[in-house]
Amino acid sequence: MAGWRETDAGVLRLPSGRAVRGRGLREGLPAGGEPEFGVYLLGKEPPPVAWEARWLPWPDFRLPRDPALARALLAEALDRAGGARVEVACGGGRGRTGTALACLAVLDGLPPREAVPFVRRHYHPRAVETPWQRRFVLRFATLPRLAR
Repeated sequence: MAGWRETDAGVLRLPSGRAVRGRGLREGLPAGGEPEFGVYLLGKEPPPVAWEARWLPWPDFRLPRDPALARALLAEALDRAGGARVEVACGGGRGRTGTALACLAVLDGLPPREAVPFVRRHYHPRAVETPWQRRFVLRFATLPRLAR
């Protein structure tokens, strides 16, 4: 399946040209089609979906419980976004989703200091809601990787 269109709701075009959709789960599935892969940033396990999905335990207004898992799942999302419809979502679609999108921008090569302004400019002006979420983005490139 083709990736997201630039005009689809919540779509962020990363510096490499890959597109990822961010959204708030409370708002329901937007127009533009179903994803092929999703990463869901919630404090409790999300309900099943019809597409392949991963759950990243991440309480509202906080940080991921396992930063190495966050790095691994976001790296997988970035890799898949090269040819598939990938979405990243939390309850409201701003704080956790914005933070994850900023981390994806860092993985995609954007300097960490530019990632939050980039996401606020191209996704949502209030993305990345807390000071600790902003610090998480700044430190994201140095997070440990999952042991294999």
